[in-house]
Amino acid sequence: MAKKNCLVKNLEAVETLGSTSTICSDKTGTLTQNRMTVAHMWFDNRIVEADTTDNQQNATYDKTAPGWLALSRCSMLCNRADFKQDQENLRRPVLQRECNGDASESALLKCVELSIGNVIRFREQNRKISEIPFNSTNKYQVSIHETQDGDDRYLLVMKGAPERILERCTSIYIDGTDIELNDYWRTAFNRSYLELGGLGERVLGFCDLRLPVNEYPRGYQFDSDEVNFPVTNLRFLGLMSMIDPPRAAVPEA
Repeated sequence: MAKKNCLVKNLEAVETLGSTSTICSDKTGTLTQNRMTVAHMWFDNRIVEADTTDNQQNATYDKTAPGWLALSRCSMLCNRADFKQDQENLRRPVLQRECNGDASESALLKCVELSIGNVIRFREQNRKISEIPFNSTNKYQVSIHETQDGDDRYLLVMKGAPERILERCTSIYIDGTDIELNDYWRTAFNRSYLELGGLGERVLGFCDLRLPVNEYPRGYQFDSDEVNFPVTNLRFLGLMSMIDPPRAAVPEA
C-alpha cells in the first residue's frame, strides 16, 4: 500500500477497501493549495479571464473600461482583507503576499492590486463611513464611503451571493451606461452565473448606488443596525469568480 502512496493508519479499514468506489476527502488545503485566486470576471456582458501574471501582459480585457473600473472599485471598497504590513511581505510578488482576512476577499484584493494597483491608498482616499458585515442570513456585505472623485454623494457598495445581489438591483451597468435590469439582462446574468459555477468556481456578485445628497448629506449618521439607508434599487456591476488551485501532486496521488 505504501508503494501506492497509501498510508494505512487503521488495518481494519483495509478489509473494506476492495469494495470502495468513492473516497471523501477534505478539500481546502489538502487537495488544493488553500490559495484562492480570481479566475474570471463578468462585466459589460462578457466573461473575461483574470490575468494572474505580475506584469499583466496577458490581460484579455480593457483595464480602463468603465465596467471594470466600477467592478474593481466595488471589490476594493467592499472588502475587509488587507496585506500584512511588514516590509518583507510587501516586497513579495502580489500573489505570494500574506493577507489578513477571508480567503475570497484576499483573492479579490490581490486581483485588483495586480490590475489597478495601490488598493490601500485608494481605500484611504475613499474612507469607509458605515458597514454591514456579511452574514449567512443576508448573504451580502455592504459598506458606505466618502469618495474623492469630485462627487459629493456617498457611495454604497455591496457584494455577496449573486442571486441575492441581483434581486436587489433595478439597473445594470453596461459599457458605461445604466440600463434597466429587464428579462434580457436577467437571462444574460443567469447564463454567465451558471457557466462560471459550472467551472467549479466560487462566484460573487457586485453592485453599487450613489446616495442622493439631499437625503444623505455629508455628516449623515448612518445606522447599520436600523439600516437607515437603501439596500434595494441598486445598480448591478458584474460577477467575479474564484478557484482554489489543486496541489501539483494531487493527480498522481
